Amino acid sequence: MPESAEDLFSLLDLTEYEADALEELLLLGRTTAPDLAEATGIPKARIYGVLDALSEAGYVKMIPGRPKRYEPHEPAAIAERAVENRRHAYEQFREDVEAVEDAFVDEYAPVRDRGVDELSPTEDLFHVVDVGEPSERETRRLFREADEGVYVLSKSFGYIDAVQPAIRDAVDRGVAVDVLLLHPDALSPENRRRQAEIRELLAEEFPSVTVRVSDRVLPWRGTFIDPSLSYESGQGLLMVEQEEVPNHHRQAAVTENPAFVAGMWQYFDLLWRHESVPADPHPEGGGVSGHDAGE
Repeated sequence: MPESAEDLFSLLDLTEYEADALEELLLLGRTTAPDLAEATGIPKARIYGVLDALSEAGYVKMIPGRPKRYEPHEPAAIAERAVENRRHAYEQFREDVEAVEDAFVDEYAPVRDRGVDELSPTEDLFHVVDVGEPSERETRRLFREADEGVYVLSKSFGYIDAVQPAIRDAVDRGVAVDVLLLHPDALSPENRRRQAEIRELLAEEFPSVTVRVSDRVLPWRGTFIDPSLSYESGQGLLMVEQEEVPNHHRQAAVTENPAFVAGMWQYFDLLWRHESVPADPHPEGGGVSGHDAGE
């Protein structure tokens, strides 16, 4: 995330000359093109094109006269215009895609459907992604696409920072979120501390999220959404427990097979109902709720 004033320039999609010219204008105020070229080292043959581009973007205004002068808009106005420019570019991109979407689908959907018919049973069941950013991206997608429920099975939910905005989106849409974690006593000291922080975060930021802990060693972890015992819906991501394999060498399975997701749900539900207890939202030392600890 940008932390200094100069970082904004990297977000404006400017060329090096344009960024140099805008920064110098903000320092100098109103000036002429030749003076700005001299101050920045931008070739005089290029300076007018640079200033025209900044004017079209809404960052600089031209003052008529002989000679013409150029003046930057207020910094707050530049930041607002940058956001508006990006919004306009996105809307134009969306319109361009929508204009050709039907033709694209008509052209390539039949080809893909032929490929799907040729999938092996395993390929039809799931595909794999690397653990890390690819699996986190899939998890965010699941939270965004969930209609009714999201179910998380994890040791400590240590990747929550990467998916927190997607959790917020799901919760704000009224999607139920249940999180089943490994009991703190089964964790390393570092994971126990991290899990305690995450449980506090969930309690404070997402009070509607239900968290329980299980003392059963979890054979797999993952996230799945909208399970249906009639096999009408369901998607999920899971990976088996392999403590000896570092994360960057591991892969997670992604499935859109409703029957497979229904099986994941039945396992989760058994642990949730019979082999877990409510988590203490404000643990001291990583415990569970006192009146439930003996369940």
